[in-house]
Order: sequence, then C-alpha cells, then structure tokens
Amino acid sequence: MIIGGAEDKRRDRAILSRFVELAGGGDARIVVIATASTFGQRANDRYAELFSELGAGEVAGLSPLSRQEANDPATSGRVTEATGVFLTGGNQLRLVSVVGGTRLEDALASAHDRGVVVAGTSAGASAVAAHMVAFGRSGASPKHRMIHLSAGLGLVEGVVVDQHFEQRGRWGRLLAAVALSPRLLGIGLDEDTAAIIHPDRTLEVLGRGAVTVVDGRNVVTDAHQIKGHRPMMVSGAVVHALPTGSWFDLRARSLIQPPEDRELEASE
Repeated sequence: MIIGGAEDKRRDRAILSRFVELAGGGDARIVVIATASTFGQRANDRYAELFSELGAGEVAGLSPLSRQEANDPATSGRVTEATGVFLTGGNQLRLVSVVGGTRLEDALASAHDRGVVVAGTSAGASAVAAHMVAFGRSGASPKHRMIHLSAGLGLVEGVVVDQHFEQRGRWGRLLAAVALSPRLLGIGLDEDTAAIIHPDRTLEVLGRGAVTVVDGRNVVTDAHQIKGHRPMMVSGAVVHALPTGSWFDLRARSLIQPPEDRELEASE
C-alpha cells in the first residue's frame, strides 16, 4: 500500500482505515517504522494514536537510527510478529541507508512474502520499490540529470514510485525516470491518495487525488545522448490517470474492471 503523503488524519481517514482493515482490524499487530522521519518517536506516537482510534488491536513503534540498531534481533523480531507494517514519511535515503542490508530489511521482506500488508507514505512509498527515487528536481518538462535513482527495499519489483506528485510538480522527473529505465512502470501518487498493490499484481486506487501510471515500453528518447541539464526528448510513453475506484493490471500494463464488475459479468 503506497501513499502519496499528507493522507487524511482528521476526517474519514479512509486510507488509514483501509490499512488497519487489511492488517486485521481488531486483531491487527501493527509496527510503525519512523526511521525516515526527523520527528522519530513523535511520528511513531502520532500513528500509534491514529491506528488505535481506528480499531487496531496492538501498535508498536520502531525508529532505528543506525545500522547497528537495525541489526538488533529485538528490532527485527517486532516485524516478525506483525500483521501490518507502516513506513512513515521523511527522507527515503535515510530509511534505506539505515535499514538496507540489515536484519530489519530481511524481516520486512519475509513479512511481505507471507502476506503482511506493508504500507509506506511519502518517503516510505518511494522506498518500498526495488528502484527508488533518491532525489530530484520538480518541473513539468523532463530534463537530463533531473532525477537520481538508487536501490530501494525491493518489496515491489518493476516500478519506480514518486509521491506528492501533483502538489509538487513531479511529472517531469517521473517521465525522465521512465525514459532512463523503460522497463520500469512509473507511478506518481497525489497526496491523500493510495495505490494498493494486491498479490496478483493488480493495483487499486483509493483517495481524493489520482495515481498516474507511465508506461515507457515503446518510448523513444535522447536521454542517453544529451548532457548537462538540457530538456529531454520523450515520445511514445503511455499515460494512465487513475482516480479512486480505478483498477490497473501491472503485469499487462492495462486498465481493468473493478472485481465487483468482473464478478457481475461472470454471473450474467
């Protein structure tokens, strides 16, 4: 469950409620990891309060700030027992630099493999992908050296995720990322918007904004030729703008009907 940041925490809290539901509701054992955030324990406490109000059975907070702490068996053990893990916003490079290659990363991968719901908001959303947006510049037009990618936590393969997409004008850098790596699907998440990636690699959109998917399989670009910070030519990318309720097949790279519509058609 990848969230574009600034998810609603005061009104209907639809995204956070769905996370608690997926984690098991009253039987949920949620672990919040706030390593990306400069607020650390304050961020843990805030999400613990929210998830408890939404009916989660148990919420614990972790905020390892060093690789030594992330390698502590007591830290990774909390994730081993979880039914849901929530990665806060902040700085994705801090999160991956501390957690990557440690027991905690191994525990996250094992939890994901056994079906635990892993959610990330803002920086946490970018970090779950195998290829992560490390940093970059905003702007509507793609440009050379506009975006820098690094290894993420590897929970979602074949995508690159950017967040605060509409609000911070990140269209250009996502298009540049796909031009540089056409094998990857670009996913841009608006604020208070989530993409839920189900085990069958279908993606469900939830929230008040949109999820933008950029398919660059057939792209034509001069990204490998230009130098400096000049504009980049990108032609042939396929763009999908998906509001809440939309479903998308990441394998087929195509829009699909919601499950209830498919079930209705099958019964007719």
